[in-house]
Amino acid sequence: MIIEYHRPNTIEETISLLSREDPCTVVLGGGLYLNEKVEASIAVVDIQNLGLDTIEKKGNKHFLGAAVKLQQLINQDKLPQALIKSVKHQETYNRRQVATLAGTAITADGRSPIPAVLLALDAELEMIGNNNKTELIHLGDFFPLREDKLESKLVTKIIIPSNTKTAYHYAARSPADRPIIAVAVSQWPSGRTRVVLAGYGDQPVMVLDGPDKGGAETAARDAYSQAGDQWASAEYRADTAVVLVRRSLNQIAENN
Repeated sequence: MIIEYHRPNTIEETISLLSREDPCTVVLGGGLYLNEKVEASIAVVDIQNLGLDTIEKKGNKHFLGAAVKLQQLINQDKLPQALIKSVKHQETYNRRQVATLAGTAITADGRSPIPAVLLALDAELEMIGNNNKTELIHLGDFFPLREDKLESKLVTKIIIPSNTKTAYHYAARSPADRPIIAVAVSQWPSGRTRVVLAGYGDQPVMVLDGPDKGGAETAARDAYSQAGDQWASAEYRADTAVVLVRRSLNQIAENN
């Protein structure tokens, strides 16, 4: 239940509110996560006045504001098509009008397509804390400790490379369902290849980040060899992961 609502005009005021011990105070982006999952009494900080809804490209990086709505990404033809595909897969049109990129990323579970692609892109979160101290943290380092990393801090941008080839493929019970198994693969000009699996557990899983694609299929099979639940058997997920990794690598090779 929301017991307080704030709409600050500065980062400093926002951080001050988030640093309070009582009441528990959290960021309000699009509000979907808070409406669906939070049952405790909380205060919310609406960040829509902070100018965090911009999309910029500088050098070999895209800088995506934390408050960018998912539908804004759909309209950006210079962003990785795999990211846009994952946005369309994860949320319907109406929900994309409300949901923010940062909110979607930091509340990810294992069946969330968008964070899987961001992790494959080695995305970084720009965060600001007390004394306006800015830090960058890779999404893969953020997930295991997300509650601690967010304490008294505000995510302001998500930064992804603009010079990768990226693919996203999945298997689901229907095209509109969250994935039973999904694969996101990115490859840099140097040959560096990163493979991420989704569709199971509480967060996407990076299974390969190496100088080339060698061992990608084996790594995917091994990572999901015990990934059975009510949605699919571990054998199905492991076998399908290999197929989707191969498909993703072939797509990247064809686009070179």
